[in-house]
Amino acid sequence: MSTTIEMPTRDAEGYLVEPAEWNEAVATALAEELGIELGADHWDVIRFMREYYDEHQVAADARHVIKHLEARYQGNARQRLFELFPYGYPAQACKIAGMKRPRAWSTG
Repeated sequence: MSTTIEMPTRDAEGYLVEPAEWNEAVATALAEELGIELGADHWDVIRFMREYYDEHQVAADARHVIKHLEARYQGNARQRLFELFPYGYPAQACKIAGMKRPRAWSTG
């Protein structure tokens, strides 16, 4: 049973307009909208992305997330990222992590 939360303002594609309005309840609601049940690996990626954003004020490129995952998944980090977010890193991971829509990105 999901709890209704007040969602921050989003753009026409569903990305948060202001990433500072993100919290884990928002992430859970966004993931639910996208049909993703967040597990430990999802949260690992999402928290890494938020830390990266806090430090750099931009969304982490997929290659940075893949590098983060490499220690855990040895040569399968890229594959694992796309297993977690099968419809694409920008379309799912960036939305759930509360990023603005990336203007340009690498898919890793």
